[in-house]
Amino acid sequence: MSIASLTDPITAEGGNTRFENLDHWLQGRTMYGGASALVAYTAAIKAFSDLPPLRAAQVAFVAPTGPEVDLKREIVRQGRNVAQVRSEIWCEGKCTLTAFWLFGTEREPNAVHDAAPVDNWPGPPEEAPDTMTDKGPAFIRHNFELKRAQEQRGPGDPVVRRWARLADREGLDPVSELILLGDVLPPGAMRAMQRQGPISSINWSFNLLETAPETRDGWWLSENASQHAAGGYSSERLRLWNADGKQVLDGMQSVAIFG
Repeated sequence: MSIASLTDPITAEGGNTRFENLDHWLQGRTMYGGASALVAYTAAIKAFSDLPPLRAAQVAFVAPTGPEVDLKREIVRQGRNVAQVRSEIWCEGKCTLTAFWLFGTEREPNAVHDAAPVDNWPGPPEEAPDTMTDKGPAFIRHNFELKRAQEQRGPGDPVVRRWARLADREGLDPVSELILLGDVLPPGAMRAMQRQGPISSINWSFNLLETAPETRDGWWLSENASQHAAGGYSSERLRLWNADGKQVLDGMQSVAIFG
């Protein structure tokens, strides 16, 4: 399923929308979280085309999202510099995703400092070996290329780090690209699990450090790190860097750990 097939069915009017050939974007019985977040984001920016650049978002994955949806969106508040927009996906009369998007114009800075450089730089993506070839859930096999970006394999420190890029990103703006691939990796807590079992993202919040992020050949360094795991849940920090090691996204996620 191409990126256009995922975004083109969405109209400025929202409402009832159907996506065809959704199998390539599935994670278990629901749409992959990055894809459903992109649907909600696209619904917002198509409805309100004069928004300033995206700065941050809060996304809640409430229930499984299928191919037939009802898209709802509204401007909660629009001030002189900041606009806050809510968009929701509904399936069969129930909300399956709700998202809150923060858009803001650039202002004269009163504080300036760069994000810290990436720890344990793995080297450029061009030198990294491929991984997850013909493995993993459908959305990865059909839509992403992954390369190894850490020596660690199997159990150990609860951190998963990979180079990732979309197999087809034609016509996709860079912010939409980050939303689509920002949730691509399994949680870092996977390395601390005592036995294999299903996992499920519950929410995802992030800040964009660049409003027009750029990288080389589509490669982004993605990292999920568990900060704390107990009681069937993990608190994860999600970060993205470009191919030169400049951080472009900083996020948090709550993940349900089953089994």
